[in-house]
Amino acid sequence: MKASNCVGRALILALFCVSASACDRLPFGRKHADTSTLQSTASDPQVRAFYETRQWKAAWDNKSEKALLDIIAQAPANGLKPDLFLKQPLPKDANAREAALTTAALKYASALARGAADPKKISAVYTIPRANTDVARGLAQALDTGNLEDWYASLPPQTDEYRAFSQAHLRFLAMAAKDKPSEIPSGRKIKPGRSDVRVPFVAAALIAEGYLDGASPELSQRYTPQLITAVKRLQADWGLKPTGVIDDDTIGILNLGPAGLARQLAIGMERLRWLEREPPGTRIDVNTAAAFLDYWRDGQQIDHRNVVPGEPDKPTPQIQASFSQLVANPYWRIPDSIYEEELAEKGRGYFAANHMTFQNGRLVQLPGPKNSLGQVKFDMEDPQQIYMHDTPAKALFALPDRHRSHGCVRVQNALQFAAMLTDQDGVFPQFDEALSSGDEKWVKLKTRIPVRLFYHTAFFDGGRVQFRPDVYGWDDDVAMALGLVRGAPRQAYQRQGEDIGP
Repeated sequence: MKASNCVGRALILALFCVSASACDRLPFGRKHADTSTLQSTASDPQVRAFYETRQWKAAWDNKSEKALLDIIAQAPANGLKPDLFLKQPLPKDANAREAALTTAALKYASALARGAADPKKISAVYTIPRANTDVARGLAQALDTGNLEDWYASLPPQTDEYRAFSQAHLRFLAMAAKDKPSEIPSGRKIKPGRSDVRVPFVAAALIAEGYLDGASPELSQRYTPQLITAVKRLQADWGLKPTGVIDDDTIGILNLGPAGLARQLAIGMERLRWLEREPPGTRIDVNTAAAFLDYWRDGQQIDHRNVVPGEPDKPTPQIQASFSQLVANPYWRIPDSIYEEELAEKGRGYFAANHMTFQNGRLVQLPGPKNSLGQVKFDMEDPQQIYMHDTPAKALFALPDRHRSHGCVRVQNALQFAAMLTDQDGVFPQFDEALSSGDEKWVKLKTRIPVRLFYHTAFFDGGRVQFRPDVYGWDDDVAMALGLVRGAPRQAYQRQGEDIGP
């Protein structure tokens, strides 16, 4: 068995493992914890709030303890490891056992309600509002009513996406518990109709990841139509062009195996738990990992389009910022960092050809067809100076991998998008007039629109769970917080072409 196979098995065993002592050895007729001891040892604010709600009465008897242990044992349905919350065996001393159960109950509830990790502690920048639930009060009420199971079930996001992640995660865990296929070596591309010694390994990986039916892989080395169809489905689920040609990117995905897919879904569920349960009804959500946006108006999703976010070495941060105005025919006031790193050595001829000039000691690009902001900027109010905008580089929107900007977000058909926003607010005539002027002009919207820029390498398109490569390498930070293994090393980024736009 190869090292990567061992890692996959270790992940699955860690996620599935719940000590047998979780459901037995309950002390028959044990004594309740002492109130004075609880008051003196409860240093955690959540624990204190919980017991204050109960007037410092002990919380756990045999029935409620067993219910809690059964609930925590189901943590893999949420992509979580039970031993993140409760270590076995439990203490036999009544006071210590009481404290351990309460701490575990609150910690698991908090993980479901707002995430096991604090995104602000594991991300360089994170300003998206988080979910917020009073788990101490909720736990006390659930114990009083004997309704622990229903209460815990209500804490995670109640969305189709989260449910799809949970179901797929359990399915991949079950697949990964079986023998993992051998790793597929990289090499020359395997084209449809060709023969290759790696084809049986490809078939085995497709079966393991659920893309191909079969009790055992084909032994034939010929790349058959059945395999081609399965490979195209896998490529589409990963945002690759579904050519059916098996290249190194496709082989890398196949080598993840069901254990790797389960890991990515566990990370995806954690990121969903961070988000507010009731986000603003009118908003723009940008998934920078998948490079698309969704526009919601009054609680209804009404638009979906591609975007171009930051390059792997210039990642778009995870932020929420609003805009209430558009800028028609914007100037691009070129940041000093871009000037010093990419433009300082350019000559006057380059500046003239690209309509760049110095104003007040700073390089700016004038409005026009070559302006890197295109014809419209969505003027987000963000101290990171991240915003959405148009671009003259339209061809980038058709690429499978669109991570090409300096950190800002370029919007496909941005003029059409701006026209829709201004028309909905009844200010399209003002926008049209500003655009026609050819000069930089600001158009005020009646609606203030929040924009959430988040990084989700797994998402649900309404029909299938989709995945995307971890281009920024941020999945490992979440995985470490969840006690999961690191992912495969990322390939060194090689910039393609010259693109100085923001």
